Amino acid sequence: MHVKWVRVKEETWEKLMLLKIAKRYRSLDEAIEALLSAQLEPREELERKHASLLRAKRVLEDLLSCSNRKMFTIVNRTWNPVTGCTHLCRYCWARGLTAKLRNGSRYGEGFAPKLVEEELRATFKPGEVVFVCDMGDLFCEGVPDKWIRKVLERTRKFPETRFLFLTKNPARYADFLDFFPQNSVLGATIETNRDELYREHGISRAPLPSERYRAMRDLKWDKKFVSVEPILDFDLEEFAKWIADILPFMVYVGYDNYGNRLPEPPLRKTLELVERLSEHTLVVRKTLRPAWFETLERFAGGEGG
Repeated sequence: MHVKWVRVKEETWEKLMLLKIAKRYRSLDEAIEALLSAQLEPREELERKHASLLRAKRVLEDLLSCSNRKMFTIVNRTWNPVTGCTHLCRYCWARGLTAKLRNGSRYGEGFAPKLVEEELRATFKPGEVVFVCDMGDLFCEGVPDKWIRKVLERTRKFPETRFLFLTKNPARYADFLDFFPQNSVLGATIETNRDELYREHGISRAPLPSERYRAMRDLKWDKKFVSVEPILDFDLEEFAKWIADILPFMVYVGYDNYGNRLPEPPLRKTLELVERLSEHTLVVRKTLRPAWFETLERFAGGEGG
């Protein structure tokens, strides 16, 4: 048994199979025994398939990646049955937009959470990917439970539509796991692993990045994603491990698009993170550019013309 396990541990493709089936068993030993007793395809055939999947993954990443696009690339529709948020993030584009729309009935109260009753009658087509509440955070503490249940009740009527949720308060997902339909994709924004940087720069009143990480890591849901946008400076080893622990099927990575001069990492560091994450998940590159201070340094050094 020990010799066989060493062989399994050393082979990348067999490790991937182990990770895939481990969730089905009560203990690691039980999962290992199941793997060893399985009828495996010849190693050469599995390696060929693995190489083919890697090529397809690279093509898909290229197709989904974009520059200066605000919307998630897999989304083809947004839906805002609840608007507003209490996190007051420094970089929030939606809060700035609502300030310009205050004359309208929907945003007359600014960015305070609001239930938009007429949106609860919306219908959706099979195959659509719908971003729920891009003009707010459905799971911020300012949104009552009953509003969330109303939104989820509506999504359950459309089993052939994918609903994408994104929050900076993912601990609250656990309170509604019995309400989410299986066609839900649950995401969290985690911009950095540095809580102190978050506090020092007054980034947001949302739960700290470490709290979001733990909530997503512990969340029992098979369709999770992470948005590292806008990316803030980070510690490479720890941040990469955080995201790997979450087991997301997809990660979005991008810089701020709105000139907020956030505490950003240098571009080379971000690219290293992207490469590290690509080893175990699909990484979609959004706006990847030199940090704002790198641009200033180039001009100061006479490279600006």
